[in-house]
Amino acid sequence: MPRTAAPPVPVPSTARRRTSASVVLRSVLEHGPVARSTIARLTGLSPASVTDYCSRFTELGLIRESETPRRSQGVGRPHVPLDLDESRFVVGGVHVAVPYTTVALLDLRGRVVAVQELRHAGTDGAGGGARGGGGGGADAILARAADGLAALLARSPRLRCLGVGFAAGGWVDRDSGTVVEHPLLGWHEVPVRDVLGARTGLPVHVDGHARALVNAERLFGRARGSRSVLHLFVGNVVDSAFATNDEVHHGPRSQAGAIAHLPVPGGTEPCDCGRTGCLQAELSERTLCRRARRAGIVEGVNPMHVVAAAAAGDPVAARLLTERAGAVGRAVRLLLDVLNPETVVVTELGILHREDCLRALREGVGDDRAASVIPSSFPDSVLAVAGGSVALDVLYRDPLAASPEVI
Repeated sequence: MPRTAAPPVPVPSTARRRTSASVVLRSVLEHGPVARSTIARLTGLSPASVTDYCSRFTELGLIRESETPRRSQGVGRPHVPLDLDESRFVVGGVHVAVPYTTVALLDLRGRVVAVQELRHAGTDGAGGGARGGGGGGADAILARAADGLAALLARSPRLRCLGVGFAAGGWVDRDSGTVVEHPLLGWHEVPVRDVLGARTGLPVHVDGHARALVNAERLFGRARGSRSVLHLFVGNVVDSAFATNDEVHHGPRSQAGAIAHLPVPGGTEPCDCGRTGCLQAELSERTLCRRARRAGIVEGVNPMHVVAAAAAGDPVAARLLTERAGAVGRAVRLLLDVLNPETVVVTELGILHREDCLRALREGVGDDRAASVIPSSFPDSVLAVAGGSVALDVLYRDPLAASPEVI
């Protein structure tokens, strides 16, 4: 007996309004300056609905009319294109890495307006425990981040902050606003949203940095328009995120498929889990710097010093970077085999600064899939963008709820 199709589930009117508002503002982001008639054609919404949403966004200060009207092809008044109003609002961004915190202000197009790095206490920024005393503890780091954001805003008094985005590696629960576990920082169950919100007086949105960067790529980067995007972040923490049809996969309590302990064929680095050759142990920036120190290239723990040595002509430094990029490429190949995304974005310092590393990455991926792999769209500001894009994703998903009217 043939099965009958299930009746469509009615979408609540508030959800329809939220979705319609989002697609209108996204159309202005992606195509602006753009006429209202073009927005209606691109979105499938009625001209009356588009005009209504655009009027509300204009009143809120999110968009503005272009100063130069465009002549219509037919008879009638010229079209007045709309564009984002970048003169009024910013979002704050906080990204906590192992050695330092990046605080930044981003405009509505995801561009960095102001940025500052705040180095953690101690040699590697990992001390202090989950809520411990000590300059590297979570409370101290978050307090400095809030003060850093306040200082950036004080230097730009004409700008109003719509909210703060926070990003970090490890296990980050978006819904509760908590860093559940970040072993390299020693953080456990840190209520970031509550702490930063109390210190800044602003709405705070929290997510893992790989997921944050997927959102940044689909909103402002070269992955815009891709039906599925995988982002691989290779720093001190090695993790990934996957998005399909504009939705980033989170999993229960945002614990979506950690890759730190995927085995690397031929790997030799011991891992804290007791095994040898895990992905994070092999590819982390700590491992890169340790190998560089062993080779006499650098003395400290800053991976950019390895990049600088390679740029100055050190062949061993160049080899360490290209070998690492090739191993990243082989890891990407494994993820491609499992997930088969349309686009893969890789954030790794070698490929962001050196063409030979990008070639090595693509060789590791293989000729048949190399064209789908691209470096980050934000090579000079990736951590600042990661934090701010958490808040911007909220704005573009539900612009009326995240608007200045309700803050």
